[in-house]
Amino acid sequence: MNIHDAAIAVLTKAGKALTAKDITQTIIDARLLRLSGKTPEATVGARLYTDIKKNGNKSTFIKVAPNTFMLRNPNGYGASEEPVQAGKESQPISTGLSFVEAARRVLEDYGGHDPMHYRDITKQVLKNGWLVSSGKTPEATMYAQIITDMKRQRMRGERPSFVQYGRGYVGLSHWTGNGLAFQIKQHNKQVREVLLDRLLAITPTAFEELVSQLLAEMGFEMVEVTKISGDGGIDVRGTLVVGDAIRIKMAVQAKRWNPKHRVQSPTVQQVRGSLGAHEQGLIITTSDFTTGAIKEASQPNKTPIALMNGEQLVLLLMEHSIGVTRSTPDLFEIDNDFAGNNAPRGILSSN
Repeated sequence: MNIHDAAIAVLTKAGKALTAKDITQTIIDARLLRLSGKTPEATVGARLYTDIKKNGNKSTFIKVAPNTFMLRNPNGYGASEEPVQAGKESQPISTGLSFVEAARRVLEDYGGHDPMHYRDITKQVLKNGWLVSSGKTPEATMYAQIITDMKRQRMRGERPSFVQYGRGYVGLSHWTGNGLAFQIKQHNKQVREVLLDRLLAITPTAFEELVSQLLAEMGFEMVEVTKISGDGGIDVRGTLVVGDAIRIKMAVQAKRWNPKHRVQSPTVQQVRGSLGAHEQGLIITTSDFTTGAIKEASQPNKTPIALMNGEQLVLLLMEHSIGVTRSTPDLFEIDNDFAGNNAPRGILSSN
């Protein structure tokens, strides 16, 4: 039995959503599977996240809250599909769409280019069965998710999908046409392209140092660039600390490659084979990944390897103001001082 099947067995018997920690403890107590390592719950959670990300609406699992999962079909694996009936104590449950995706769909289908109140959006979402909930405040959750999505997109220099009109009314930003917001979006798109070009122009060593800086900004501790030789393909190591309670060791391979040269499955295998005890793997590249590499990264019964392509990397750099500055809350500019002589060991220098 593998983690996928063991989680199905546990959730089927529970008949409700469980945290990754509870799923893991039940697997261990029932002796369904032997789990090694100091943080087996992190391994189980990562495996379920990977299944959801890889298979989308066809995944056996649904994430209903942070690090909390349930079966997409609550009647059990392999049973006929029926509408989800949430229990009295349950929280909002997604049936395939996230809160943000469901809100966007309601505005597209029912908004008619007019803003809608978040309560009305939530009511229509529930009516259509896109989210099934018996929670007390699904409207508040909906509005919070929309606001969070807007903030995150602004932090990355992207044009938010939604527009706030006050008093709880929201609309879609593309309804506003080619105004200032559209111009800002186009400008920031050009900034992302320039930033990627500068990443391609720096040395591999400088790129590794840039990755280490990004990890530190993201909350990693004990970040260090490995020695040039004898690292087994690993370039940077660090430990992600969450709330002083969760510590995840991460081994990173940094690939400063031309976008035409995509990372293939042997690279993923190399990283997996170079992991130390209790380490998770991550490959960061300025290019992208082949289909084979993506499949290899999420192979069942193997340590999952996280993948970050050039587009995702640039968005994270902008979110953490590395290589760019904000001239307004929404408008980014290339940081020429950072890319000049003061750049550590040539980071982002075009020379």
